[in-house]
Amino acid sequence: MARIGESVAAVTTTDALARGRQRASLVPDLLVEARRIVNTVIAGWHGRKKRGIGENFWQFRPYVEGEAIARIDWRRSARDEQTYVRDREWEAAHTVWIWADPSPSMLYQSTTATVSKQSRALVLSLALAELLSRSGERIAWPGLTEPFSARNGAERMAAHLAHAPTLPMRPDLTAIRRFSDIILVGDFLDPVEETMAWLDPLARHGVRAHLVEVADPAEETFPYSGRTEFTDPETGEKLTAGRAETLVSAYRNVYVARREELAAWCKRQGWSYTVNHTDRLASEALVKVHMAMSLGDAAKGGAA
Repeated sequence: MARIGESVAAVTTTDALARGRQRASLVPDLLVEARRIVNTVIAGWHGRKKRGIGENFWQFRPYVEGEAIARIDWRRSARDEQTYVRDREWEAAHTVWIWADPSPSMLYQSTTATVSKQSRALVLSLALAELLSRSGERIAWPGLTEPFSARNGAERMAAHLAHAPTLPMRPDLTAIRRFSDIILVGDFLDPVEETMAWLDPLARHGVRAHLVEVADPAEETFPYSGRTEFTDPETGEKLTAGRAETLVSAYRNVYVARREELAAWCKRQGWSYTVNHTDRLASEALVKVHMAMSLGDAAKGGAA
């Protein structure tokens, strides 16, 4: 039968420099695609604003007994029988770390998908870098850059990615501290226990994480039948199934259970978990992550 999917690696060598050159050739086009996606959702992007110290007006709200009298806006209060306080917008830049999984399993693309998982993950990461940079946030890539603030943040991050000969499969996250956010984009196909152990330092340090699972439709539905050979992209090990269709039920149960367990664990940490399929629009994931970050900031602002 015809192939349903395969790895899309463009080089036949495992040499680090060759992989770096391949990534460098992809990044410019992916940056263009990321900016195109950003422009489709920018109208609905209002930043992640919250109440705090700053010069810009944010909102009027009812006065609460015990607040400083100096904060009352007497002109606005005179229009109504209600006493109002003028809130300013919080202007302190926030640090958001962004990471896309560089592991070999991300190279997979089925015939039902428009792009590989790697391509989608990089586009999402660069699009998020573009949006956050426009909002004035500091961004960083663990194991690759220190936090920086720049209007051309996505372009700078793309340059770092293009010139990096290697990227760690799982960068050290222990240096990321409280009050930061991190967005992790990958397929999260490793055993759940291993993923939790890797992310545990973030939970213990009070970092807020947002996981975006990039999934190929074929990985989820398992549309294989007849004699099929499967290759592990990480180890190269092969498994031949005489009648692949007999594995569908067991495979789907394990696949869904992994996702549900990881998503439930993230929820307990107060984190978000988003799934983006490679036959769907990347902008869908951007909107969901933005909403998750905005809701979290609103909760912190309300508690202040």
